[in-house]
Amino acid sequence: MAKPTPRDAGGPRARSVRSGNPAVRSGHAAPAPSARPPRPRRPPGPAPVPLADQGVLPPDGAVYPQILRGESFVWWRSVLGIVMGLSLYVLLTTLISRLVVTVAWSTTAANVPYADYFTQAFAFERPAGMLGANLGIATLIPISWAVLTVVHQVKPRWLSSVQPRIRWRYLLACLGVALVALNGVQLLSILLATERPTFGVQAGFWGFLVVIILTSPLQAAAEEIFFRGYLLQALGSMVAQPWFGVIGSSVVFALLHGTQNWPLFINRLAFGLLAAILVWRTGGLEAGIAAHVINNVCAYLIAGLTTSIATLKATQSIGWAEAGFGVAGFAVFAVLAYLVSRAMKLRTRVHPSAAR
Repeated sequence: MAKPTPRDAGGPRARSVRSGNPAVRSGHAAPAPSARPPRPRRPPGPAPVPLADQGVLPPDGAVYPQILRGESFVWWRSVLGIVMGLSLYVLLTTLISRLVVTVAWSTTAANVPYADYFTQAFAFERPAGMLGANLGIATLIPISWAVLTVVHQVKPRWLSSVQPRIRWRYLLACLGVALVALNGVQLLSILLATERPTFGVQAGFWGFLVVIILTSPLQAAAEEIFFRGYLLQALGSMVAQPWFGVIGSSVVFALLHGTQNWPLFINRLAFGLLAAILVWRTGGLEAGIAAHVINNVCAYLIAGLTTSIATLKATQSIGWAEAGFGVAGFAVFAVLAYLVSRAMKLRTRVHPSAAR
């Protein structure tokens, strides 16, 4: 019997045409082509936020006062936002403060004529008046968020800092610096004064103490978020120079404190200017919030332990020496807070990674 030739050994498959596919040449069938290419695997980490959900983004490299100068910025948005913000502030502060005082009167002192209770409360002779005023001013926080979102279409987190968030380590550090600097200068002014205060707890102090601890920090932070936050950004973005927002927001802040003589006005204007400059140079609200919280809380506590909180509330004039010490305390704090920000290497401009 003749041996089969290599051509015949494979049978019909061996006589097929030689394929150019290596898989076919090796005797393995090629896999059928997939109808849909495999989906690439996403690297681990949070899913990217769609740009539509991020709102209008600030320009890369913008300083804090000019965060609103994005691609969609037009000057009338700032004007509209400022008018809306101030109008809502006047409306809501009045409504909430009156509501709080009315509830307090009806539940704790209904035997006192309402007109008398109302007058005493808003003179800060009763804790309910301070509570109502602080909660009313606290509405500046949602007002600022709402105006920024609706009018400018910018996310509220850009009010905190250029990162954009509250930098808590820096805020806590500034609270400590403010506690030492502001009270240290205040103590020096007392030691150098010809008349020193006499200590004595005022009537009803413990009720005031609860209100001060729970709501004065909120009230101070709310003022910073609106005046050194939204108002500084709205005015600062209207022109090419951040100084316009720094000066404009500080003047409005001082004027809204009501009747005051020139030394008291200069004292408040200086605080506004130094706080606004700190916000600009450090890139966030933390230093201004810290100084405002410590200043208000300590001022009310000292008043309640010396004269009375009502006396402090009624203050419309101070002397030039007192104003000078106040400005000096703010200046010392500003220098120290700025140095702390440099030591922490805080970002002072918008970075693309933070925006996107």
